[in-house]
Amino acid sequence: MAQNIYDDPAFFAGYSRLPRQTLGLDGAPEWPAVRALIPDLTGRRVLDRGCGFGWAARWMREQGATSVLGLDLSETMLARARADTVDPAIQYRAADLEGLDLPADAFDFAFSALAFHYVRDFDRLVRAIGRALTPGGGLVFTIEHPIYMAAARPGWLTGPDGRKTWPVDQYAVEGERRTDWFVKGVLKHHRTLATTLNTLIRAGFVIQAVEEFAPTAEQIDRTPALAEELERPMMLIVSARKAA
Repeated sequence: MAQNIYDDPAFFAGYSRLPRQTLGLDGAPEWPAVRALIPDLTGRRVLDRGCGFGWAARWMREQGATSVLGLDLSETMLARARADTVDPAIQYRAADLEGLDLPADAFDFAFSALAFHYVRDFDRLVRAIGRALTPGGGLVFTIEHPIYMAAARPGWLTGPDGRKTWPVDQYAVEGERRTDWFVKGVLKHHRTLATTLNTLIRAGFVIQAVEEFAPTAEQIDRTPALAEELERPMMLIVSARKAA
């Protein structure tokens, strides 16, 4: 079972104050890049893994999806999603992505935002999603970039000239990474970029696009703190489709 850190009261309190939770999709700097990879959803049945507060699920319905199933391990997150959603075509269910079991050919499109790096067995997860998608069905997901999460002790290092650099150590050593983020000991699972993409390919997916998110000049003008994201990729965005 994946670590259910989002039901920790201290973690949830801090997480809820992030701009991407108070402002929704508009508070996520990577959203324009993600949105550009999402296909036409008109008439599509959508699966949202790690649905959180339901921001993406509601947006996908607005884009014409006939139904959206949002899955999340956190009952606290699901309670907020249900409270903010008034749409019978959107359903939310508690589910552990480590043991995800879905009916075959039940969805036309699958989405996930910043959830897969909490999963130990990525191969099993990807194959479960592949079985649940119809032939040609799409998959778009974001995860913390392997360069960002590889270090045993992530965090900016400041050189004598004041320049900040991000440590990239133990990159080839895949496995658990524990970090302190709102609370101590948040568990994530590091995989190299090659492992991430090759796992998808072996599971029968065709890679369509890979984006290493970096803010635009306009975004940096509006939010100068985003400039540090040019120093290293924090987020990986992948678009793939199940082979027909």
